Amino acid sequence: MDLVRNQLTNRRKTMGDMTTTATKKKIPAKDNISNGMEVHVYNTRGEETRKVKLPERVFGVSWNADLVHQVVVSEESNKRTPIAHTKGRGDVRGGGRKPWRQKGTGRARHGSRRSPIWKGGGVTHGPTKEKSYIKKINKKMRAKALYTVLSRKLTDGEILFIDKVLFKGPKTRVAKALLTTLSDIKGFEGLRTKRRNAVLLALGEDSRDTKRSFRNFGNVGVEEVRNLSPVDLLTYKYVIITDPEQSVKTLEKRLT
Repeated sequence: MDLVRNQLTNRRKTMGDMTTTATKKKIPAKDNISNGMEVHVYNTRGEETRKVKLPERVFGVSWNADLVHQVVVSEESNKRTPIAHTKGRGDVRGGGRKPWRQKGTGRARHGSRRSPIWKGGGVTHGPTKEKSYIKKINKKMRAKALYTVLSRKLTDGEILFIDKVLFKGPKTRVAKALLTTLSDIKGFEGLRTKRRNAVLLALGEDSRDTKRSFRNFGNVGVEEVRNLSPVDLLTYKYVIITDPEQSVKTLEKRLT
């Protein structure tokens, strides 16, 4: 219990430091962020095309470390599949009769070979595959945690908005060229150099060709905007959101 208590204390201290940093940190002077809640939108050639206004309740939420932690832990627990399984004394084979008589042998009393203290017997308090790790999180809490992470990433200059990406069939070469072009934008040089968990491509609408085009990149994830979760956003450093107007409307509906 002391070990668990120390771990929780250290985690709260870490979350508190992040909260203090988020409170003091101001929006950086990135080229992709303009004044207020308006951001630049780029095309696939890395050129600015227009600006889009972002809703405050989605991209202007203050950092809440406790809420994000609770939602992330619940989502990871819900994905967990119990595999380890042990048998109790009622599940193992054998033990139909008493090993030896109760008295007169000089040995300890035993009633069954399936006892946990016998070799080949059952396991006491072992893991079972019937255990459920599911944790319930309210819909509004999950949406608020998503908005919190999006707001933090926007503040840190890690979200890039681009026009709709269209692929005529699965083209890995074209996908690589797109990432190389976008890495020329100030603040997103890591798209070219980061080897692990570099970027999450959030699509405004499902595109099978786009997903297959980025399938060979180990540091790139592709997901629809309607299926985004805080775990997805925190896994990758950068987030590229396509079709901004449609994507923003989809994100706003998460609380309705």
